[in-house]
Amino acid sequence: MDAADPLAALRDRFVLDTVTDPATGLPDVYLDGNSLGVLPRTVPDRIADVLHREWGELRIRSWTESGWWTAPERVGDKIAPLIGAGPGRVVVGDSTSVNIFKAVVGGVRMAGKGCTEILVDATTFPTDGYIARSAARMTGLAVRPVEPARIADEVTERTALALVNHVDYRTGALNDLPGITHALHSAGALAVWDLCHSAGALPVGLDAHHVDLAVGCTYKYLNGGPGSPAFLYVRESLQERFESPLPGWNSHAEPFAMDPSYAPADGVLRGRVGTPDILSLLALEAALEVWDGVAIEDVRTKSLALTDFFLECVAGYVPAGRARAVTPQDHRRRGSQVSLRCSGAGEVMDELIRRGVVGDFRHPDVLRFGFTPLYTSFADAERAAWVLGEVLGALPEVGPAVAGG
Repeated sequence: MDAADPLAALRDRFVLDTVTDPATGLPDVYLDGNSLGVLPRTVPDRIADVLHREWGELRIRSWTESGWWTAPERVGDKIAPLIGAGPGRVVVGDSTSVNIFKAVVGGVRMAGKGCTEILVDATTFPTDGYIARSAARMTGLAVRPVEPARIADEVTERTALALVNHVDYRTGALNDLPGITHALHSAGALAVWDLCHSAGALPVGLDAHHVDLAVGCTYKYLNGGPGSPAFLYVRESLQERFESPLPGWNSHAEPFAMDPSYAPADGVLRGRVGTPDILSLLALEAALEVWDGVAIEDVRTKSLALTDFFLECVAGYVPAGRARAVTPQDHRRRGSQVSLRCSGAGEVMDELIRRGVVGDFRHPDVLRFGFTPLYTSFADAERAAWVLGEVLGALPEVGPAVAGG
């Protein structure tokens, strides 16, 4: 399968195979790219140049001569094709949390009169819920948690917007972005999507599906590095109405006029706030070079093949009844990770990592394995399942390991 993989050569674009399992002498199997992507080989030399030449020699001249000032929108345009967006619709900067705040408050400000509520994905990553509730308190609205599959039935004319995760971070379940967006629009509400677990893993189609606002991190499947800046998408037809709740000098129409009154820049630039984090931003720009010549559709094809194969191997190697997949079998409902429920999941993951298979654990009983098609091989998937079978086979069985949803 690896020999027939058209994306196999991309693995050489990353720093891998440097840590070995002391028991076997084999390199680690890294299946945690859904938390932190692997270092692309393009990044170290680029950052060295930024440090030594752009900052060390050119210093403040680099804001213009090295293109620092335009980096947020330039890097945004590099991400745009991976999430189905045209140029001028994505800006990069700030954290995911800050961008969710901008998107939710900005969305409420564009909502119709008489709106009284924000719908929030009931299975969301906690931060999204925290921020939505804070934004609701600030804007005088209420927050109503709703399961993603129920949003189409629960949205009303009183709904300002819904904040929904494209992929569930625990289970890897893929939510229906086109259908939910259409249902929201039919009720007069806006669609705000969190793409943290889908950007760089599968086609999103923001423009095609008329998504209003979207936010995503860049340190997972986009491999931008720890804490790399997030992105904000604003639909082109909404940009002149988008009013950021954080009107920083970097989003001013004339930032160097130092005008005490605020006038927003045109287009997606009004999503900027303060001075960009240049070192992280340019590391991300270099990391995105690994996508040169890569179609996101091909990435999706390999992702589904990898996760199918891993599930097949788990069924073959793991003792019966010791682990159960909570990730949907249906390709239309699956992201690019596989989550398995088992008793003692924290202990199991610790032992897997000790044996050179790196995934992660989510409380109380979920093992997560992220498959990044740019660098994950089918051999990785097979070895991970084999080691998981050994670990679970060696541990005493405790209670109904895989009961429940």
